[in-house]
Amino acid sequence: MSETNNVIISIRGKQTFQGAPDEPVELITEGLLRREGEGYALSYQESEVTGMAGTLTTFQIEPQRITLLRVGQYNSEMVFQAGRRHLSLYETPYGSLSMGIDTRRLRAALSEKGGSIEIDYNIEIDHQLAGSHAFRIQVKQKPGSIPQ
Repeated sequence: MSETNNVIISIRGKQTFQGAPDEPVELITEGLLRREGEGYALSYQESEVTGMAGTLTTFQIEPQRITLLRVGQYNSEMVFQAGRRHLSLYETPYGSLSMGIDTRRLRAALSEKGGSIEIDYNIEIDHQLAGSHAFRIQVKQKPGSIPQ
């Protein structure tokens, strides 16, 4: 049986869209970290702060790839794999969007107590570069939490 830990998740990122200034992103939230096979699942509830309240975000971290799943108000699946391009569907309350995810760099170093994830990638819409993204996630066991 896998152990689930309460964790503090700190996400720092930068989004760059053509013709627009860089958009820094920073979020600190509580979540769950669970061992799954050779990897981990890291999940948290989105909030009003992110504009995606009512959405559960889960990162499925495997040795060679990371999958970002969003379920709820916003639904999407984004697959990050260094040197590979994956197609994704992003569903919002306003409609769906098909996009390509081209991962430039991917690194994950996690244990049951936490760790870090780094992902740098480009987003393509209709085979045209729409933006570049880079984010770093720090995961720390919540003080005083007992594994479930």
